[in-house]
Amino acid sequence: MAEAVREEAAGVGRAARRAWHEPGRERDLVVQSLKAAGAALLAWLVAADWLGDPMALMAPWVALVLVQATVYSSLRQAAQQFTALATGALLASAAQWVTGDTLGALALSVPVLMLLANWPRFGDQGIYAATTAVFTLASGAVSASAVGHRLLQAALGAVIGVAVNALVLPPVHLRDVRENLAALARETGETLCTVAAGLRDGDWDASTAAGWARAADRLERRREALRSARGWSRESLRLTGGWLRALHRVPLHLPDEAEDERWGRVAGHVTALTRALVAAADDARTSAPPAQRALRAYADLLELIAGCCRAESERLLRRRDTAPVDDRTGRALEELHRNLQDSLREHAGRSSARTAVLGTLLLQAENIWAEAVPGDRRESQPQ
Repeated sequence: MAEAVREEAAGVGRAARRAWHEPGRERDLVVQSLKAAGAALLAWLVAADWLGDPMALMAPWVALVLVQATVYSSLRQAAQQFTALATGALLASAAQWVTGDTLGALALSVPVLMLLANWPRFGDQGIYAATTAVFTLASGAVSASAVGHRLLQAALGAVIGVAVNALVLPPVHLRDVRENLAALARETGETLCTVAAGLRDGDWDASTAAGWARAADRLERRREALRSARGWSRESLRLTGGWLRALHRVPLHLPDEAEDERWGRVAGHVTALTRALVAAADDARTSAPPAQRALRAYADLLELIAGCCRAESERLLRRRDTAPVDDRTGRALEELHRNLQDSLREHAGRSSARTAVLGTLLLQAENIWAEAVPGDRRESQPQ
């Protein structure tokens, strides 16, 4: 227990240092948290001090929860939440008028409101309909004027929450796209390096190949994170993109969505490569691994491609172009490719099972290289 507490405290400390020293997800969370607290305080000040409301609860509550991850989501949830609050307050007031009893009104209204909470139009704000009904009936303020007053407070809080989120450092989720894309390229290179090291040593079996396949599967989870980040980036620019760019708060050069597709294809080829190795290591199948000499040459080829993946990762993080593949790298690739083609012909005269595996591995390596080195960098692509 004590160890878990220490680890959690250390994690909090690392997050705090990152938030202090550099822009990132941690600093974004700090900013949004402070904005939410500031919106609640401003709503309380307006409702309690300026408007003289002795029960200024609804305005800061609504303002607090409406400082969302994007301006668009703040507006959408403001509409959903206000509708839910109005539904809860009105239905509770009607139930009190029908039954004349608080317990009866709760029994009449809350089940209906809990069912309405699951209505997709309410999003995740539907529960506020039921909680508002409970609060309305518990406070005894069920008259038309009291309900109207509470709804006006909710509207005030919604306006303040959305305004603070939109006007004070509006959240822009573009950094995560670049970071996830660069991480996908880097992790692809790391996976290829791991496979290359195992093939070169020659000490690998079905369990080792299964580990490589799991590493390739993790690339798919990184692709999912990239897709999520891309969706957040689009939403964060809705309603805000133009004037944020005018204030230079939005980077002008975000990786194109074609980059997502390209590295998605690379990850798919890596998955196919590891599955071929799993099949080759399975004694119950007819396929068999190629000769060790061919596997060492193939390992060298994978390491060369892994270096290109790492270079692409650096290019994405630094937001600048890099030099094309140099002549030495190109010559090394061509020589390895020729050697592997020769090995493929040798295998063809000896074993069809080994030939099929080596041909599949070589095809996937060429597919990865073709995608990992974009545009004019493919000067040395094997033919």
